[in-house]
Amino acid sequence: MPYLNNKLIGFILGLLLTCWVIAAEPVALNPSHPERYTVVKGDTLWDISALFLRDPWLWPEVWFVNPQIENPHLIYPGDEIVLTYRDGQPILTLNRKNKLSPQIRATPLDDAIPTIPVDAIAQFLTRPYVMEENELEQAPYIVHFLDDHIIGGAGISFYARSVMEDQPARHTIVRPGKPYKDPDTDEILGYEAAFIGDADLKRTGDPAKLLIVSSELEAIIGDRLIKAEDQEPLTNFQPRAPEGDIEGRIISVLNGVSQIGQYNVVVLNKGANDGLEPGHVLEILQGGNEIRDIIKGRGETVTLPLEEAGVLMVFRTFDRVSFALIMRATKPLHVLDWVRPPKS
Repeated sequence: MPYLNNKLIGFILGLLLTCWVIAAEPVALNPSHPERYTVVKGDTLWDISALFLRDPWLWPEVWFVNPQIENPHLIYPGDEIVLTYRDGQPILTLNRKNKLSPQIRATPLDDAIPTIPVDAIAQFLTRPYVMEENELEQAPYIVHFLDDHIIGGAGISFYARSVMEDQPARHTIVRPGKPYKDPDTDEILGYEAAFIGDADLKRTGDPAKLLIVSSELEAIIGDRLIKAEDQEPLTNFQPRAPEGDIEGRIISVLNGVSQIGQYNVVVLNKGANDGLEPGHVLEILQGGNEIRDIIKGRGETVTLPLEEAGVLMVFRTFDRVSFALIMRATKPLHVLDWVRPPKS
């Protein structure tokens, strides 16, 4: 398991519980669970949970907070996780062998383990974007580069139309891409928008003048401008099953990969409008196809049942689509696989 960038270590805040929560039903253990485990550098809370539990996102239901331990919600390499039982219920406790205090530790959060692999999703926490069709049509756009440039990079000025007087000084340049479509209704749920760079407004008007201050790709005529994000992306995830019934599909996979497996990022056809939130865990299912019964014949068909093929966690939501990280894959996964809340 890769070691993660300390700047994104916010994941370790994970599950801020103040007491032991007793589950209505005993949490199912991993059949091959250990009795104890010593945390090592590169571990994640999800990985450790999976060693003990069948369903790693149920960690909060068995975690016992020891008030005698400094920061018992933060787990460090060298800590020992111990499985015991209370009233017939499994509980996990923390045995901190290394009694370093925050005064000794220069940055207490730096060495703590994260909830999930941060490096797998870091580039998707703020980029790319998903734009609605009306938002795309109304967004300002580049019409011309100054000084005879045909493309633009950092330090190059350009003109843009539809920049309003009250819009902010800092803009993000994005390039509209393919539409995200619902596979069942063919409805367009949004458009992929790739990050190009950032630009500062130098003069309002029609056209307005802007300067590219940083870029990852070269800007071209027709690229759009949106408000630059001025807030930190969410990194404090609390894995949990969503409430209510949500049934959706995987409609795309990000980062240009063709095979979907563990730690790949996928796009779902459900979003905030459907009740999805960052941290929601969904199981992935395959099947549901209708096939012809060749034994009975005469056009008789049967629908195949859905079979569990993996687990994912939503980490970023838009109105009608979401980005999710594949946490477990027991079979090769595909676009159009089903997702729904895991069965308890």
